[in-house]
Amino acid sequence: MAEPIETTEDQEAGAPRVAGGSWQGYLIGLVFAIILTLASFWVAGTDMIWGPGVPILLAVLAIAQMGVHLVFFLHISSAPDSLNNILALAFGVFVVALVVFGSMIIMANLDANMMSMPELMNMQR
Repeated sequence: MAEPIETTEDQEAGAPRVAGGSWQGYLIGLVFAIILTLASFWVAGTDMIWGPGVPILLAVLAIAQMGVHLVFFLHISSAPDSLNNILALAFGVFVVALVVFGSMIIMANLDANMMSMPELMNMQR
């Protein structure tokens, strides 16, 4: 077992606070991540699940995988001292969603306003 890591802030304050998790926490996270990864491969390759439900189940497993990584490896929790991490994560998710949603609107607008390829070819003749 390794010694818990102390941050410089903790060393300055003199408090023996643990930054990060223990080996046991990392090992539990690794086991969960491996199980979720294997489950995703099984879902993608099996015929036992209704076909249209496979993408939904894969999305659920991916979200669970993100949760495992956030909790066990990035140590984001609902504790009061990790409020800044949660706010940074929420802002990052907001920016990514904004870029993806904006790109989809732009592509839909281009698709609606562009001429079809045969019409475009007839204009060039």
